[in-house]
Amino acid sequence: YPDDQYDRYWIMGETTGAADMSNISTPTIIPPSVPFAVPSPILQKAVVPADNSMKLVFHSDQLDAQLRDHLVILHFADFQNNKSREFTVSIDSGVQSGPFSPPYLKVLSITTDWSSDTEGKYNFTLTATSTSSLPPILNAYEVYGRIIHDNPMTFSQDFDAIMAIKYEYGIRKNWMGDPCFPPEFAWDGVECSSDGKTMRIISLDLSNSELHGLISNNFTLLTALKYLNLSCNQLNGAIPDSLRRKNGSMVLSYESGGDMCKKPVSPSSRNRAAALAVSVVVPMLAVAILGLAYLFWRAKRKHNNDPPTVLELTGAPGHKTNHWDRLQKPENRRFTFEELQKFTDNFKRLIGHGGFGHVYYGSLEDSTEVAVKMRSESSLHGLDEFLAEVQSLTTVHHRNLVSLFGYCWDDDHLALVYEYMSSGNLCDYLRGKTSMTETFNWATRVKIALEAAQGLDYLHKGCNLPIIHGDVKTNNILLGRNLKAKIADFGLSKTYHSDSQTHISASIAAGSMGYIDPEYYTTGRLTESSDVYSFGVVLLEVTTGEPPIIPGNGHVVQRVKQKIVTGNISSIVDTRLGGSYNVSSMWKVLDAAMMCTTDIAAERPTMATVVMQLKESLELEEAHGDRGDMENQARDNTYLMSTFGPSAR
Repeated sequence: YPDDQYDRYWIMGETTGAADMSNISTPTIIPPSVPFAVPSPILQKAVVPADNSMKLVFHSDQLDAQLRDHLVILHFADFQNNKSREFTVSIDSGVQSGPFSPPYLKVLSITTDWSSDTEGKYNFTLTATSTSSLPPILNAYEVYGRIIHDNPMTFSQDFDAIMAIKYEYGIRKNWMGDPCFPPEFAWDGVECSSDGKTMRIISLDLSNSELHGLISNNFTLLTALKYLNLSCNQLNGAIPDSLRRKNGSMVLSYESGGDMCKKPVSPSSRNRAAALAVSVVVPMLAVAILGLAYLFWRAKRKHNNDPPTVLELTGAPGHKTNHWDRLQKPENRRFTFEELQKFTDNFKRLIGHGGFGHVYYGSLEDSTEVAVKMRSESSLHGLDEFLAEVQSLTTVHHRNLVSLFGYCWDDDHLALVYEYMSSGNLCDYLRGKTSMTETFNWATRVKIALEAAQGLDYLHKGCNLPIIHGDVKTNNILLGRNLKAKIADFGLSKTYHSDSQTHISASIAAGSMGYIDPEYYTTGRLTESSDVYSFGVVLLEVTTGEPPIIPGNGHVVQRVKQKIVTGNISSIVDTRLGGSYNVSSMWKVLDAAMMCTTDIAAERPTMATVVMQLKESLELEEAHGDRGDMENQARDNTYLMSTFGPSAR
C-alpha cells in the first residue's frame, strides 16, 4: 500500500527451484486488472523458464497443513509482442487446463480450486503448446486457504431477537457481526453456549446501558436465556408475563437492591449543582451573544462591500468576460447551442428532468451517447451556480460518478453534457417500471448500493475540497451496462470553499421530499451527514422496495423501526426477493441504514464506514449465493473469474 489498494504483500523468490527461472521486466505501464486489482509494478515483472525450456514448474514451500482447500489465482500479462505465446496449466500434475494466451500489456487471470495433501505443499506447471514460439510466462500468483469454522454460528431466532432489541433501544455497544462467534469478539454483555449445532444466547447483561421505555417482549424470544440483567436503566412498566412465567429457569435482575441505581440527592448537593450550572451557563451565554453580534457585523460589512452578483444570463459584455475568466479554461469541451440541436436531433428524445431542467438523449460525432441537460427558464439555478458546477466537475473523476463531457454557454442557453447511462435509474428498478428482464436480486441491489456509496464517499473525502451532493435519491443513482451504478446530479453550489469550512448554509431548500435530513430542516445547514441521511433512506428503499413516503403510512424510517422491534426480518424485506438472501447480509444493510438515518447528525457514520459495511454485506451474500454455483464450477477445475476480488483487511 498505496500501490495495492487491498494491502497485500507481494514477495519475490518464495518458490523453490528458482534456478530454473529467469526474471524479465518492462518499463511500460500495464493497467491493473479490474477483478483482482493487481498493481502495475507487480505486472511489469515476470518469470520465464531458463535455458530455453518450454516448461515452467513451481514448487511451494510448506503451507499450513490444517488448510486443505485452496483457491489459486494466476496472473499473466505479456510484454513481448514479437512472437506467439500459448501454454496450459496444471496443479499437482493434474488435468491440464487451457490453452491460454496472455494478451499484450493487459491482464489475464485464471483461478482454480485445489485441495492440498497432508504435507500442505503444492506445485503447478505451465507448459507451452506445440504452436507456441515463446515459453510460458507468469507475472504473479495468489493462494488463499479456506478457514473452516468449527464452532457454529448463533441460532437464527436468537440473532433476530438480539438485533430487534438492539434497534428498539438504540444500544450503543460493539454489537456488530455475529453475537457469539468468534468467541473472542462476542458482543459486550452477551454470553453464549453451544448445543453442538448452533450457539445459543444464555446470558444478557444490559445494566447501565441507558435503556428507556418499557421492557420489550423481544427478550422472551431468547428462549435459551438463563440470566438477564436490566438494572440501572430508565425502564418502566410491568415485566412481561412470559418473562415471569420462566420461574426458576432464568434469573432476572431489574432495579434490584432497593432501587440502588437511583441514589437520593441531598439539598446541599442540589445547591452545589445549581451554583455550578449558573457559573457555567452565564459565561457561555455571554460569549454566544458576543459571537452572534460579531457575525451580524461581518455579514453587514460584507454585504456593503461586495459587488452585486450577476443573476441574469444577459447583461453587459464585461460581465460575460469576467465570468469566463472564472472558468480558468476547463478541460471539458464547450459546445454551441447549434451543436446540441444537431446531436439531440433538435431535442427529440426526452429522457428525464430535474431541478436544472430537462434531459435529452444525444449522440456526438463519434457516436458517443450523451445526456444533455438544458437549463429551463423556471430553474432556480442561475449563472453563478452553473459556472460553479462546470468548474468543480472538471476536476471530479471517479468510476462511480457520472462523467461530465462538456457544457454549453451560448447567449441565453446553458447546458451540461454528461455520459449516457443506458439502463436508467435505481428508482425505476425498485418500482418495477423497467422492462428489462435481469433478475434484481439481493446481491445486485447490494452491489449497486456499494458502488453508489463509493461515489458519494469520493465526493466527501476524495476531492480537493469536499462536495455535498444535496440531492441523494434513487432517481439520481444511474445504471449503465451490467447495471454499474454511478451518482448523478452533483456539484451545484455545494462545494466547500476552504478546508476549514464545516457546512454550507442553503437559503433555497435542497433535496427531495422524503430524503431531506431532519437536522437541515431546523438549521438550514448542509453537511456531509445530510448526504449520509439521504443515502440511509436509499438503503431502506433497496431493502424494502418501498418509496420513502407512503400516504397514510408515514416515512420509511418509521415504518422500518416499527417492524424491527418484532424481530422478524421477513416483515421488512421486499417480498419480491422471495426470501432468497443471506440474513446476516440483510441485517448489515439494515444496520447501516438505521445508523445513517438517526436524527442527530453527529451520530451518523461517514460514507467510508458505510462503504465498509456494504462490502461485508456483499461478501456474505455472494458466499451464500455462490455455494451451488461453486460446486458446478469445480468440475471444470479452472475457470475465468469476472466478479471475484480480494477483500480489504
